[in-house]
Amino acid sequence: MADLEDKYREMTETPVPRLVVRLAIPSMISMVVTAFYNVVDTAFIGHLSTEATAGIGISFAYMVFIQAIGFFFGHGSGNYISRSLGARQFSQAGTMAAVGFFSPIILGTIAALICLPLLPQLATLLGAPANVVPYACNYLRYILIASPFMMSALTLNNQLRLQGNARFGMIGIVSGAILNIALDPLFIYVFKLGVSGASLATAISQLFAWFLLLRGTMKGESVHIRLSNFKPSWAAYREILAGGLPSLFRQVFNCTSVIMLNYAAAHFAPVGQEDSSVAAFAVVSRTTMFAYSLILGFTQGFQPVCGFNYGARLYARVKQSYLFTLIVTTSMLTVLSLLGYLFAPQIVAIFRSEDPVLLDIGIQALRWQCVVFPLCTLATATNMLFQNIRLTFPATLLAIGRQGLFFIPALIILPHYLGLQGVEMSQAVADLCTCLLAIPFAIWITRKLSKQESLAP
Repeated sequence: MADLEDKYREMTETPVPRLVVRLAIPSMISMVVTAFYNVVDTAFIGHLSTEATAGIGISFAYMVFIQAIGFFFGHGSGNYISRSLGARQFSQAGTMAAVGFFSPIILGTIAALICLPLLPQLATLLGAPANVVPYACNYLRYILIASPFMMSALTLNNQLRLQGNARFGMIGIVSGAILNIALDPLFIYVFKLGVSGASLATAISQLFAWFLLLRGTMKGESVHIRLSNFKPSWAAYREILAGGLPSLFRQVFNCTSVIMLNYAAAHFAPVGQEDSSVAAFAVVSRTTMFAYSLILGFTQGFQPVCGFNYGARLYARVKQSYLFTLIVTTSMLTVLSLLGYLFAPQIVAIFRSEDPVLLDIGIQALRWQCVVFPLCTLATATNMLFQNIRLTFPATLLAIGRQGLFFIPALIILPHYLGLQGVEMSQAVADLCTCLLAIPFAIWITRKLSKQESLAP
């Protein structure tokens, strides 16, 4: 209990910019290393064949489903834990930590048991062309087996981060990612397992990360995971739903948009180049996710500051941390977008320089994305603020805006008029529209926090 009191003082008294940066650095490292091993995964596979690269892209939709469950329980339980610690309600935090941890293990097990016997049908449903289905199945097999641990690892990481203990999460995530990078060439090339080797490397590394993250919850200043605290109830799941619904909707629409992108990339590809087109968009998705991971990492450092101080009714600190996060993340993504636009040919060539069609499509899609990429930060930071202070409706609306409200309709409409170029520019159009949607919400919440600050005792 004394450790939790020390954590309370740290989160409510440390100068805001220093606190946000200190908490953001471990989250940024975790996100960047995770994104990097995804890039490495794709690069290793990319030099096997175009079909293998496309298979990884197809499988990404199921990986997003895993993230949906993990982030739903992680953000839902973690936001509640953060506010509870800020209000010094330590026993409630312990119960929520256990419910949030064990629930995705159960759901992940159910998902694996259902999907493993139906691998070809699952790959086809995710948008795989016929000759890509075997590669997608080989990658999905071990990912499905590891689903319970991958889901609960994401939950643990978010719980630790939202308690202000992101360094424990960083140790688990980074260690797993480094192991994955080491195992990839061993399994793919030495043991000659190909796509299955990349999948097996990911499954083993995620299990290793899960053990380290669980160990992180046993540290003194963390809320401990105890089986005796696993007391599932409607009240607990209602709180998880309120805090995790924006993340769930965001990831569900992410998954849907990946599947639709796979279909659109194949449908509007040059004749006979369907595999190259699907692979090109898989490469661009992994590349932009690497850049976006820096922004997500920084905004994740802002979240525990927001939750703790909102629970403690220190509204001035909440507003200060929000505005500071906006300035820093917009500046970072502006620089990254400029570099991505200028060096798009070299970036795409890292993955598969042997395929000129893939290179051409990938370069154009990446440059379209870079033109408006810095606009993503406003919606991201505002969404996370709403989610942490339990404003579920606006948080959910902003969460589904980028991929659900705008990207999916753009993907349906633009290609019919512009062909493959419409597919390439759809994400850029969605990012612009999402920023316009976020502006009035950002103004409203800033004024609301200022008003609460003046009324607070």
